[in-house]
Amino acid sequence: QVQLVESGGGLVQPGGSLRLACAASGRFFSIDTLGWFRQAPGKQRELVATIIRDGTTNYADSVKGRFTISRDNAKNTMYLQMNSLKPEDTAVYYCKLQRFSRDYWGQGTQVTVSS
Repeated sequence: QVQLVESGGGLVQPGGSLRLACAASGRFFSIDTLGWFRQAPGKQRELVATIIRDGTTNYADSVKGRFTISRDNAKNTMYLQMNSLKPEDTAVYYCKLQRFSRDYWGQGTQVTVSS
């Protein structure tokens, strides 16, 4: 069983930056796929970014060039650096770890982009 705890959300003005962190209760395995998702009010949860063991990343078109996903295996933590934030980035952000076809989710952290 893996537990994930997110942190770093909050209120930021348009154009600002935030860094989200997701700490795992145990060490990352090399097979793990790590990802960030988000869900805005009234909308379905959507993929933001993923990273696999060799460091290959994938991003939603809406965040390319603005967000960066990374992982620190020594700290069992993944990050999402979010720059040039827009009001449409407002959502609850969730981290996910996929291992042996099983998904583990964090509890979510609110990100609000507003002036």
